[in-house]
Amino acid sequence: MKLGARVFKTGVAIVFSLFIADLLQLPSPVFAGIAAIFAIQPSIYRSYLTVIEQVQSNLIGAAIAVIFALVFGNHFIAVGFAAIIAIMIMLKFKLEKTISLALVTVIAIMEVQSDAFITFALIRFSTILVGVISAFIVNLIFLPPKFETKLFNAIHYTQDEIIRWIRIAVRQASDHSSTKQSINQLKGRLSRIDQIYLFFKEERGYTKNAIHTKGRKLVVYRELITASYRSLDVLKRLHLHENELLRLPEHFRMMIKERLDALLTYHEQLHLKFIGKLKPEHMDWNGSEAFLQRQEVMDIFVQQIALTRIEEEFSTYHLLHLLSSILKYEEQLEHIDTLITSYQNFHHSELTVQIEETPY
Repeated sequence: MKLGARVFKTGVAIVFSLFIADLLQLPSPVFAGIAAIFAIQPSIYRSYLTVIEQVQSNLIGAAIAVIFALVFGNHFIAVGFAAIIAIMIMLKFKLEKTISLALVTVIAIMEVQSDAFITFALIRFSTILVGVISAFIVNLIFLPPKFETKLFNAIHYTQDEIIRWIRIAVRQASDHSSTKQSINQLKGRLSRIDQIYLFFKEERGYTKNAIHTKGRKLVVYRELITASYRSLDVLKRLHLHENELLRLPEHFRMMIKERLDALLTYHEQLHLKFIGKLKPEHMDWNGSEAFLQRQEVMDIFVQQIALTRIEEEFSTYHLLHLLSSILKYEEQLEHIDTLITSYQNFHHSELTVQIEETPY
């Protein structure tokens, strides 16, 4: 079990909404607490959208509850029909995410049996709105999410693990079942990173310059994530064709190992370069030289394949698949290097992320 900020914020939102409802002397403050549970969201922007949707859905739920209570009374069958109508209307207006709280509003209003029904209905509606607004305030003030820091660290530590597994796999030292299990776990981590990236993308800037800077930063992060997917594809190729790679001539295995070691070191340096922890002149990779080297490497591979096949039988099918994935990975790293250099030239002062303790 992992206790994150959202867990604590939910608890704080419940306490805060109950406190406000009690301070305003609203009857049945428990409904404010229930509303706060539904209104807590993982990001401030989503919390803002939820407040808008919750207000709309609660207005619909309250209106339906009042109409049904006045026309059909408070019988439990009437409550059921009111809930059905509320769901249909919510789906029509594409407010399906807030159906649960709207139904709470319907039940909370229709269970009131009093001559002052309209007054109590307004009070119950206000109580639920107190919970929704309280949750938004807590989400805005208490432990506001820092998605950029979380995103970079998630990418960094996931990539670090992918690199370790590639280095083990290319030396044929990895256990087959352990590697397969790790690949599945890494896929899950990259899926969560995509979600964090989406949360970060949803955050809004307040000035034109901040919006422009954020746009360029998003491009870099998107390409960093793509590079992680490329490296994971290399790991999957090494794992999938490990038996075929073992049967390759020794010089092919050494060429692949040396090339991958250089790329993995390059990838590690790019992360440090992005956060300003590495001087540009200490990078082991130069764009034009790397291109020539890549062409030279591919020429050597082609020549060696032709020469070796004359002397001994071996399949080039899986070798070419692996070389293709390595080539895509290398091109992606060079593209990221260009983006990072461009970003730092214009927005160096905007780099605020740091490598923190592993989030996993």
